[in-house]
Amino acid sequence: MERHFFEQIKRIQALAEIGLEYCNSNYDKERYDEIQDICLKMLEQLTDVPVTKIRAVIQEKNGYKTPKVDVRAVVFNPEGQILLVQEKVDGCWSLPGGWADVGYTPRQIAEKECFEEAGLTVKASRLLAVMDKTAQQMPPEFEYVYKLFILCKPVDNRIAVGEETTSVGWFNETNLPELSQPRNLESQIQLMFEYFRGEKTDVYLD
Repeated sequence: MERHFFEQIKRIQALAEIGLEYCNSNYDKERYDEIQDICLKMLEQLTDVPVTKIRAVIQEKNGYKTPKVDVRAVVFNPEGQILLVQEKVDGCWSLPGGWADVGYTPRQIAEKECFEEAGLTVKASRLLAVMDKTAQQMPPEFEYVYKLFILCKPVDNRIAVGEETTSVGWFNETNLPELSQPRNLESQIQLMFEYFRGEKTDVYLD
């Protein structure tokens, strides 16, 4: 129930931010500001995170409110093992990836993130899945996030840790390490193996 309220409050806050962008009267602006303040206080009560920190993350103030995009590189070796990196932030494992950068295509981001986090040069080949973090029942966060999973083929076999990772490795489907839940779920990794085996062909779309 708390998760449901969390997502609904985020939606109301987003609508208020859109209203502030397009409203023409001071009366409406005051009301939208008040709605935002109420939303932030409610989020603070639900999460125990101070309003000042929530505001810094959730309020973009750059126009129409849109989801953020997280890009993940899906890489398999010839033995059918998947590439995972250990995150410094929580000590758990994830597919190489991160926020989409302005000025880069999704293909370029997948290739760049894989090299920066795993030291591996890859060539992005196809989109496997577009997922909504909320629809996937992933841990809640203040941003609304779409996740792109992009299949990449290794150009070489060199792997190395990056600035945001502490280890890199290849893993079998039946022997996965503890996964970083905010970044990927076991069900998502299993879906990637289904694509690798050819059991899935169409792009997954939430």
